[in-house]
Amino acid sequence: MSLKNVNTVLATVGALFVLYLGLTFILAPETATPGVGLPHWPAGDGGGFLVMKGIREFSMGLVIGVLLVTGHRRALVWVLLMEAVAPFGDMVNVLAHHGSVAAALGIHGLTSALIALTGLLILRETGRTHAIPAAPAPAAQPA
Repeated sequence: MSLKNVNTVLATVGALFVLYLGLTFILAPETATPGVGLPHWPAGDGGGFLVMKGIREFSMGLVIGVLLVTGHRRALVWVLLMEAVAPFGDMVNVLAHHGSVAAALGIHGLTSALIALTGLLILRETGRTHAIPAAPAPAAQPA
């Protein structure tokens, strides 16, 4: 299997996972919330914030999917590297609010690392395809 195929599978799995997470938070935030590692359900009517998180996740998955479908691999690299910031921020948030360290590192930190790694692998792949071609050999001079 070529590096491009492996990278495409990784990015596709990532997009589908993020779409799933988004839909879960949009449609059933009360069932998704315990898995993020925060110690408590938001005080008051916090459900709206969870739906916002779901919409953020879902839109991130759509962006990855659109770039995959359209074949814009260089743009996909930068989007993946940028999107790795969101789960990293979630990790910091869980740790800052005295949530589960295992969830912070194992869910959010690992997700951030996998998204960034996928982006770096695609960067490696696209770096080879965009290399400057070697100059042609000079033509022989007539004697």
